[in-house]
Amino acid sequence: MDALNSTQVSEFFLKGFSEYPVLEPLLFLFCSALYLVTLLGNTGIVAVSVLDVRLHTPMYFFLSNLSILDIGYTSSFAPLMLVHFLSSQKTISFTGCGIQMCLGLSTGSTECLLLAIMAYDRYLAICRPLQYPVLMSRQLCLLLVGVAWSFSLLKSMTETIIAMRLPFCGHHVVSHFSCEILAVLKLACGDTSVSQALLLAGSTLLLPMPLALICLSYTLILVTILRVPSAAGRRKAFSTCSAHLTVVVLFYGAVIYTYMKPKTKEAHVSDEVFTVLYAVVTPMLNPVIYSLRNREVKEAARKVWNKNWTSR
Repeated sequence: MDALNSTQVSEFFLKGFSEYPVLEPLLFLFCSALYLVTLLGNTGIVAVSVLDVRLHTPMYFFLSNLSILDIGYTSSFAPLMLVHFLSSQKTISFTGCGIQMCLGLSTGSTECLLLAIMAYDRYLAICRPLQYPVLMSRQLCLLLVGVAWSFSLLKSMTETIIAMRLPFCGHHVVSHFSCEILAVLKLACGDTSVSQALLLAGSTLLLPMPLALICLSYTLILVTILRVPSAAGRRKAFSTCSAHLTVVVLFYGAVIYTYMKPKTKEAHVSDEVFTVLYAVVTPMLNPVIYSLRNREVKEAARKVWNKNWTSR
């Protein structure tokens, strides 16, 4: 069966918005602009966090990892998607499809865990400030991020290998703009129960559980903030958490809609439009949200900018 699979399937056709050719040039312009902003914004967050010593803290270490994830996730599909918007040849090789699927699953899974880690970091910083430097040490930061990246990569590689070893017969048209695993599994003519079970286990592990930890962390944070006597102190505490909460709502809302809704065989254009929006817009919004809501990031960016101009 493996030999049959590898000889018969050499490439997939990514359907995307090919049925709506009028939309494609407009989507190209729209997504190109968003992708450019995503690259510039997230690269800027990483650069500022590295160059400004004042931002060498756990919070900005995690934020830099979030920006790297956003760059990796968007770059796993956006360049090819933009090419396909202007081309009639909307194909991707079998190997390329597997790589794209694995990268998308890995970066998305890591972001789920990282957002929970960031919520835990905010809980320690606000609820246990005196113990925070000891509890959230550099070693622990590296360990948490390393485990999140490693576990997500291992999980995603397993899901991808099992999915891509399935027999694909009939047409090889993926009703999506990328090799999203749910869209590819619809083309399999073999037993997909193992893949479906793995996806369900992964969705349970990476959606409800981290989200429950985030909700618990922010419930405890809210209780602590309400006990702060001064209004200025409460506003400062709220401001440090509001950006993260906004990102959590955007990310988890989009992912839960995509992966936890009832599955259908037929793809709807509204689903693809929504997927494009969350896949391209959300990574772009993350640096914007953190920059606008965080005075330290704005001051650090201004300092780095002025330093570069004065050194010329």
